[in-house]
Amino acid sequence: MSSVLDTTDIPARDREEMIRHAVWESLVRIDIDHHLPPEELTAHIGLDTAGPLGICSARATSMTIRRTPRLAREDEEPAVFLGLQVTGTSLVAQNGRQALLRPGDFALYDTVTPYTLLFGEGVDHHFLRFPRAALALPERALRDITAVALGPGNPLAGLASTYFSQLVVSEELHSGPYAEAVAEPSIELVRAVVASQLGSQDLARAPLEATLSLRITRYMRAHLAERDLSAARIAAAHDISVRHLYTVLARSGIALGDWIRSHRLAECKRELAGPEGRARTIAAVGRSWGFVDATHFSKVFKQAYGISPRAWRDANHPAPRRERRG
Repeated sequence: MSSVLDTTDIPARDREEMIRHAVWESLVRIDIDHHLPPEELTAHIGLDTAGPLGICSARATSMTIRRTPRLAREDEEPAVFLGLQVTGTSLVAQNGRQALLRPGDFALYDTVTPYTLLFGEGVDHHFLRFPRAALALPERALRDITAVALGPGNPLAGLASTYFSQLVVSEELHSGPYAEAVAEPSIELVRAVVASQLGSQDLARAPLEATLSLRITRYMRAHLAERDLSAARIAAAHDISVRHLYTVLARSGIALGDWIRSHRLAECKRELAGPEGRARTIAAVGRSWGFVDATHFSKVFKQAYGISPRAWRDANHPAPRRERRG
């Protein structure tokens, strides 16, 4: 996270104000009712952005958060929050509904309407802030989806939970070209979850197709080390034809064979430079990422990085010098 608030070294008398200020300045204006006296309050809050998305990961003692009618009316930058439960439980209330969130569940809530978040057991939660205009959801759909627990019962919600959990903690995705690259699929994934939950075919069609490339690349990453990863297997896993698979990937600028090879090579490069780089032979590292032929592995590695895998490993793990004998 680019900014972290930790109350450990903050005087007790200043903790409430520091927490409120951090949230107000970075995310949204809210009232916070702490359930413990100042000297017992603890909070560790990481704040960051990924393009237009606001990201917050928080652990704290128990509290109730309220977006009051006055604060909602004063909102100059309307947003939709995705609140993802990490451990324990929490309660989200908005538009006359309440959603009890368990680990892995998430709910959406809208800043232009009052809401309440109850963290009676303490806070262990990820918050993602989406510009309301970017989501471009119909008012009726947005009203019907807020304060609804979204989780394993909806396969797309399950995908979204895993995806956003990873996005929050992957700081390398929060800046540079990566941040812009993840923004649009993140928005479309939320739209797809809403459409599937509400059963709206018109609302679902575009987001489901738009997130297909995201779901395919996620699947490929998860199975990257498996030698039988192929176009036929990937297409079957997503209930599409091989021809449609190539069409979808081409729209995202992905050539399947090149993508798999380059990502496997990147994993080999990472392992060879890592702390266990000399724990296994170079051939064994290559085999673990689908390169069965050691000679071929060395050739494509050098083509990709301009250095052989052995030279790369030695540069990151110099062999110990032998002592000279006089």
